[in-house]
Formats: sequence, structure tokens, C-alpha cells
Amino acid sequence: MPTVPIPVAGVLVGHWTGAATGVTVVCAPEGTVGAAEVRGGAPASRELALLEPDRTVTRVDAVVLAGGSAFGLAAADGVMRYLAEHGQGYATTGGPVPIVPAAGVFDFVDETSVRPGPDEGRAAIEAATDATPTGRVGAGRGATVGKWRGREHAVPGGFGAAAATCDDAHVVAFAIVNAVGDVVGADGRIVAGSTAPPDAVAFAVDAPFEEEAAHGNTTLVVVATDALCDKLGCHLVAQSAHDGMARAVRPAHTRFDGDLAISLATGVVETNLDRLRAVAADVAAEAIRIAPR
Repeated sequence: MPTVPIPVAGVLVGHWTGAATGVTVVCAPEGTVGAAEVRGGAPASRELALLEPDRTVTRVDAVVLAGGSAFGLAAADGVMRYLAEHGQGYATTGGPVPIVPAAGVFDFVDETSVRPGPDEGRAAIEAATDATPTGRVGAGRGATVGKWRGREHAVPGGFGAAAATCDDAHVVAFAIVNAVGDVVGADGRIVAGSTAPPDAVAFAVDAPFEEEAAHGNTTLVVVATDALCDKLGCHLVAQSAHDGMARAVRPAHTRFDGDLAISLATGVVETNLDRLRAVAADVAAEAIRIAPR
């Protein structure tokens, strides 16, 4: 299983991996600024409103990505408790309140499927390190792609990570790839996609596609950098991460996906925002392409 070093100082990633689902936590150091953008039509999320660029709170302490659809968002409770015990969070008279946005992917096999909760979230953050494996780990454990020509033709997705530099700044992207569409390479060839015959109809109207496709899809991307960005700058970087998603997933941002990008900046290195956005799109696309390999 390939391992990717995380070049942004203070950013750590941990996984809890079960038999068919999992949790991935991206930990951010004190002072990290964050923003997000949702473009998919069916998101399962928590605490995303405060990541809008006009909201008061700018900090992010960790990001939780979980299987189990909306049930998996409970994994953030365990992460919040862990961070609060260690004194990290937004200062209040009642003690620190960690800012932990969370998003889920639908990876149920049936109604008996395990649904990650607070204990699994805590296990993931306790396992966080400055390097991460890729593939079918963490929230990518039960991910699948290529469902737009029939769910029976899906193939495994997974968790991907990729890094690059922008001037003196480092940029890294993490992706949970559970898309309704196919994963495609920079040359347009399918990296992981539907096994249906070439003449199979996409989004078939003669099948209960809308009922089937509404379950089980989403691509989640977190871009972290040590560049100096305010909250609006982070929002623009999140937008660019979606550009990378659209390059690497075909089709992306459908009504049946919960596609989400979160951008984190630790604020150490000054760099040009537009160059940073271009690199963010590149690493987001590469992380998605690595996930199912």
C-alpha cells in the first residue's frame, strides 16, 4: 500500500479502517484558516456553514471524512472530544470548542452495515501521522466509482493523496472517491470506471436510476497548504479544487453526488494566490486518480 508524506508542517492524517467502511481525519495546527464549497446535489455534512467566506469563525481544527452516510458524521464527536481534552479549539467561557467540519459518503452494503461513530472518529485521530497510506483505507474503504451506467458495474474507489509545491509553499490534497462517475486520467483514459458494455446507456430512464443513484456517491477533497491565505483566499482555493475534481471525475457534480472541497491554510509562506489555485486543482485531480489504484 503506497504511503504519501505530508509536506505541510503540522497537518496530520489518521484513519480508522473497518471491514467495509472507515473514517479519515485531517488534523490542522493552531491558526489554520479554512473554507469550503459544495457542488454536488446530495451532500451529507456538518459544520459547513461556518466555512462560508462571510462567516465569523475562520479557524479549523480538524476535518472528518467518514463512511456511513449521515450516520458517519457522528465520528466528529469523538474527534471534538479528543481535541478539547488537548486544549485545542475556539476559546469560550465553557472551554475550547474545536471546529471540526465533517462530511460523509454512502457506502452501505445493507441495513446491517457498520456505521462509524465517536469511537471510530477518536481512533482515527489518535492514529494521525505526517504520512498516509492510500487506497482502500479510512473513509475510502467502502468507496466505489463508475455507477452511472448501472450500480452492478461499479468498481472500487478509495482514498488518495498527492502533493506539490507553489513557489516556496507546499500543497497537499486528500480525496475520498466514491463518485457516480468514472475516474479519468490526464490523457482522458479511464483509470477506474464502469465495467458496463460501451453501448450501455448512462443514467438510464427505463431503470429506477434516480432511486439507485441517489445512494452511494460523493467525492470529498481536502486541500492543505502552508501558504498565507485569508478565508476568502481559502474559498477560492476550494473552488479550484473542484476544477481538479471535474478533470478527474466524469461526470462530476451530479445531482446524485455530494461533491465537496475544503481548503486549509496554515499561513506560513507568502505566495501568489492564482498560482496557488492552479496547483490546488492539479493536486486535487492527482489525489483522485491515485485513490482507486
